[in-house]
Amino acid sequence: MKTYPRIRKFFLLIALTSFAILVQGYHPGVEDDGVYLAAIKKDLNPALYPHDADFFRVQLQATIFDKLIAGSIRLTHLPAGMGILLWQFVSVFLVLWGCLRISRRVFAEDYSQWAAVSVISALLTLPVAGTALYLDDQYLHPRALATAAILAAIAAVLDNRRILAGGLLALAFVIHPLMASFGISFCIFLGWRRAAQPSMHTVAALLPLAWVFQSTSAAWQQAANTRDYYFLSRWHWYEWLGVIAPLGLLWWFYGLARKDGAAVRADLTSRLAFFGVFQFAVAVFIMLPSRLDRLKPFQPMRYLHLLYIILFLLAGGIVGQKILRRHAYRWLLLFVPLGVGMFWSQRLTFPATPHIEWPGAKPGNAWVEAFQWIRENTPADSLFALDPYYMKLPGEDYHSFRALAERSVLADYVKDPSVATQVPSLSARWKEEVDAQDGWRDFRVEDFQRLRRRFGVNWVVLVSPGAKGMDCPFQNHMVSVCRIPEAN
Repeated sequence: MKTYPRIRKFFLLIALTSFAILVQGYHPGVEDDGVYLAAIKKDLNPALYPHDADFFRVQLQATIFDKLIAGSIRLTHLPAGMGILLWQFVSVFLVLWGCLRISRRVFAEDYSQWAAVSVISALLTLPVAGTALYLDDQYLHPRALATAAILAAIAAVLDNRRILAGGLLALAFVIHPLMASFGISFCIFLGWRRAAQPSMHTVAALLPLAWVFQSTSAAWQQAANTRDYYFLSRWHWYEWLGVIAPLGLLWWFYGLARKDGAAVRADLTSRLAFFGVFQFAVAVFIMLPSRLDRLKPFQPMRYLHLLYIILFLLAGGIVGQKILRRHAYRWLLLFVPLGVGMFWSQRLTFPATPHIEWPGAKPGNAWVEAFQWIRENTPADSLFALDPYYMKLPGEDYHSFRALAERSVLADYVKDPSVATQVPSLSARWKEEVDAQDGWRDFRVEDFQRLRRRFGVNWVVLVSPGAKGMDCPFQNHMVSVCRIPEAN
């Protein structure tokens, strides 16, 4: 086997990381980053979010992620946007490095190893069936850092270095406890050659924080019902195909490994299949009975995230071994269309936004432009209100007001329900605020004044041209930022 010098391996990983980010794009503050980016900014500036910090602070009690990122930014004195982009690059690099470490243990040929990593780099924004996850997000997420630690732990288990594996899994746990629990489960399957499978008691012991077992309420149920992926009965046929088909592929890959005499690859493949069957059984046990509704936010089907990464890692290595080999034109025939296709899917996902939102650059999205104006021109203690479905509006592209405007806002109906389900004490407040915004698109000045009297809201963000009788110091072709006048 040809051994790549370390420096060459390093630069190849840098190149693949750059390729991966160019394909997936970079969109800080979108979707779940409304929680994580806001938390980082709150750590850096405690004066922010005086009215609504609970919508991200309580959920992040179980992780060091935001403290780690904020601490590194303070230490390096980098601008926050640049520091977070650098961490995104590092997180992708570490995921790919973890994939390379595993591939070197299960494939003998160097071209198979790099084909495995290349497939992952091209498919980072591949959706994971029914779970509302990608292999990796287009923004910095603790799941990526936890996944990197889990992959490194898997490589350590393959080397029979269990103390190192335990330390890496502990690191993953303090970054993202729920994803780490899947990594721990798989490493148990992989490391216990003759021992029994992990029990439900083992899995339960890995679930963090006692508040998750609180009883549900009508408000909690309303929030949970916005998340179809909490309920297996709502999954579509193609999502179920994404659950069952990987097990069939693993059975095929196991046969290929046995035929090739690749004992380590055969062992990894079979253990991954056992892990998938076991975790699916756990998910059915948790997600089907209504009496266990409170456990649904653990999203046990997200075990598929780790299973998909290793599955496509194995698939890429097998393609490299059987087809690509050292033929450059075959690599181009595979990865050029694959990269272009994944790139195009991301442009369709964020059509009104630049593919890479560089820190410090002029916003290329009308809503982000409005959020920047708010960040630079309104008091830090302001309280805003927006259409509770604003993230789904045309041209908004799921950008979080809280994370990008750096101002407090009433709860929304798109992302905040997820927090309300994970922190039951917030569900009543969430329901009160979203109910108060019901019928938003027909609101007039007196309706906004009602929000001011009830909650203290003093600013609103409206679809242009706004509402009659409102003072709107910022407007562009899509968005108006308006003060709420005091009632006469």
